[in-house]
Amino acid sequence: MVRPTDSVSDAAASPGPVSFGEFERIDRIFAPLSAGAPGAFGLTDDAALLPELPPGQAWTVTVDALVAGVHFLADDPPDLIARKALRCNLSDLAAMGAVPAGYTLALALPRGMEDAVPWIEQFAIGLGQDQAEFGIHLFGGDSVSTDGPIWASITAFGTVSGDRPLRRSGARPGDDIWVSGTLGDAALGLLVLRGQILRDDVTESLVGRYHLPHPRVSLGPALVGTAHAALDISDGLVQDAGHIARRSGVAIEIEAPSLPLSQAMIACIDSDPDLLHHVLVGGDDYELLFTAAPEARTAIEEIAARLGVRLTRIGTARDETAGVKVLDRHGETLGGLERGGWTHA
Repeated sequence: MVRPTDSVSDAAASPGPVSFGEFERIDRIFAPLSAGAPGAFGLTDDAALLPELPPGQAWTVTVDALVAGVHFLADDPPDLIARKALRCNLSDLAAMGAVPAGYTLALALPRGMEDAVPWIEQFAIGLGQDQAEFGIHLFGGDSVSTDGPIWASITAFGTVSGDRPLRRSGARPGDDIWVSGTLGDAALGLLVLRGQILRDDVTESLVGRYHLPHPRVSLGPALVGTAHAALDISDGLVQDAGHIARRSGVAIEIEAPSLPLSQAMIACIDSDPDLLHHVLVGGDDYELLFTAAPEARTAIEEIAARLGVRLTRIGTARDETAGVKVLDRHGETLGGLERGGWTHA
């Protein structure tokens, strides 16, 4: 944890977003989140120690940054912003088949932010809730002032079998394409928050999916040894499937009628069929997309039953030029998806 002498948010050096110094902020708000992680030393040192792993295990590391106005709305509840920031990273670990172990945090708040202290306290409460749910701890980090919007960057650590991590490059021709959960709900949740969907019957469900994704932390490790390739869907089904296609050198064929939809999504599409587009290209799903041999179908169905996770076969990997195509119920290719998906650039 960087201390005030190293940080641009030193309250003595410039007007900061909080009414007390960084030492106190660390001790009062963030240090309790490190309890239970011996190598974190209560956030009293400049860095933390990660525990030694058993033979055959390897560390997996991922980092994601969330920025107000890009990845969340500036007036979103701080506890939900914290949980979403953490869960995005846990989803990346799950996509590699890793078991989450801990994380570090970098947080920037606008200079002079009047309600910084209660905002940070609520942010930390959200982190604490998810730490309890996922069995992880804070190992350190930094907090600074900024002239820009709020942003939070989390680096998460997990452990995985060193010779069997799930990667994007393992798909094989003939593989089934599978996806967890349902698709498109978070994208519609954002439309609800922006006032573009006005339906009280779907508001809670869709907004909940946007604010609070459900990383498949149990599913990822369970797929190790069964799935050939995997990733998490954060930027849209078509775009992310394209990553597997390119890395694996296969074509991915998705059957639109097979896509798993929630009741809220079905209700919205029934009244506006154009919303199906968001199932294919909308971001923030944080579901796992993976490939496996057809012979693994029974094993995958058993994993789904054991974990209580909905898993749906949605297509096939072909021995063709790498790319993604989506087929309608007549077997015809849907157009207009070439530039689909979210980009952070």
